[in-house]
Amino acid sequence: MAPPNQLCLVLVVFLSIFSLSSLPTNAIIPKANVSLPVPSSQLVENLCNGKAVENRRFCLQALSTPKIIAAMDTTQLGTLIMKLGAANAKATLNVYNEIIKKPGSPQALKALNCCVEAYKYAILSFEMVSSELVEDPQTANYDVAVIGPEIANCEKELINAKVQAPRLLAGNRFMKYYVSMGYEITSTLELENPNEY
Repeated sequence: MAPPNQLCLVLVVFLSIFSLSSLPTNAIIPKANVSLPVPSSQLVENLCNGKAVENRRFCLQALSTPKIIAAMDTTQLGTLIMKLGAANAKATLNVYNEIIKKPGSPQALKALNCCVEAYKYAILSFEMVSSELVEDPQTANYDVAVIGPEIANCEKELINAKVQAPRLLAGNRFMKYYVSMGYEITSTLELENPNEY
């Protein structure tokens, strides 16, 4: 017969293994919180390779969320792009509103106010285009395209007023990328449904 110390040790090991086996696996092995890059869908690849898209890398990165990758058709992808464009415009508008509160020259204030109006317009346009995608891609295409000149005018005003703000320049650059993506997706929708409009 085994000595009592060995028997106790075997019993402790057995009970430990038995009690651990009844626990769910994730209690033993914590889930790793590692975000792996999501492969893009063919729909996203086609869009980002389009002629109108100004920055393919930005396009692929911006459209790499699981929700966007799961888009089933061009209309659904277009709606998601418009939501991203509107969200980006809102975030950039907040930066403009923050900078306006700081003291500056009258020319700078005029330029910043011009940009505030451009971004308000961009937000409304992106939101409007979302609803137009199904019924009238041609109008949606136009409404996305006219955001570009508004942002270009904002940039021109900032340059003329000598406003030095890297965050604003980055916001304007990203807005141009979203406009180009929006233009590409609405152009694609027009081609997919040529006889409906």
